[in-house]
Amino acid sequence: MNSATPAVTAEEVTIEYPSYPVGEPEKHPLFFEKRVYQGSSGKVYPLPFIDKVFDVPEIRRYRAVRLENEFVRILLLPEIGGRIHAIQDKTNNDYDVLYHHKVIKPALVGLSGPWISGGIELNWPQHHRPGTFMPVDWTIERSVDHSVTVWMSEHDPLTRLKGMHGVRLTPDSSLIELRVRLFNRTPYLQTFLWWANAAVRVHDDYQSFFPPDVYYVADHAKRAISSFPIPSGLYYGVDYHKRPGANDLRFYKNIPVPTSYMVVESKYGFLGGFDYRANGGFVHVADRSFAPGKKQWTWGNSAFGRAWDRELSDDFAPYVELMGGVYTDNQPD
Repeated sequence: MNSATPAVTAEEVTIEYPSYPVGEPEKHPLFFEKRVYQGSSGKVYPLPFIDKVFDVPEIRRYRAVRLENEFVRILLLPEIGGRIHAIQDKTNNDYDVLYHHKVIKPALVGLSGPWISGGIELNWPQHHRPGTFMPVDWTIERSVDHSVTVWMSEHDPLTRLKGMHGVRLTPDSSLIELRVRLFNRTPYLQTFLWWANAAVRVHDDYQSFFPPDVYYVADHAKRAISSFPIPSGLYYGVDYHKRPGANDLRFYKNIPVPTSYMVVESKYGFLGGFDYRANGGFVHVADRSFAPGKKQWTWGNSAFGRAWDRELSDDFAPYVELMGGVYTDNQPD
């Protein structure tokens, strides 16, 4: 890097958001042993479990980290699961690449209760991970190549595993790199799930995209299969064959019910989304030899989906989740 190359900056900042408070943790989470959660075990002990979100927001201050170069600006929230809360494209009028929430409005979606949509949620060792709404430790690492990595770390008390994710930015690129370190602190074989969950705000002119060799997709645990991008029959109870012109699964506007679909087979390692109105978007790239997972989820473009949009935000904007997964192309138990 020469002296004229703009540097990567990283700084701790304090930000304020209207935030909906949550209730006190349940005193007896031990008795949740038989609870089912997204087809998997819903036990949370010794984690606290919260089953109340209040209806009136309060202004709350959060410690955050802002990571930035000449191309992108990234906002990280270590106090809320170490999530990537916002990415802005500085070359495109500060376009929000992700769904950037200006309010913290949790709903009871997470394994231990509160969960928020938007940004990028890192899911490990279970989807909507145990610590998704809990604080993580963090530090800033500056390297000799002038890159900066913000490391965030947590200990999972359910399995005694340790997980770290580092968000790395270099001076001369808009690439945002995610580095991950997982540690098994026990003498036992441990299984886990890893999916990065990126949420994007959508409208009629927003399109998700997957590799050109993706001809079919699957539901969770491959319980159902659909041709892609145009379904040839029933999927999630919707007869897309009877909806010509409104049946392209790459557009949120065409999906009326809560729907997941995961890429079952592709020789490529990318997925993403593009906003035709703003001429902006993102591409997620990973080595498909160990990160084959590609998925979209939506609450659906209908009254039910819009009710969830209201539950999770104050601007009521619809969004979709575009995910990348490691070691598996699906999300079974």
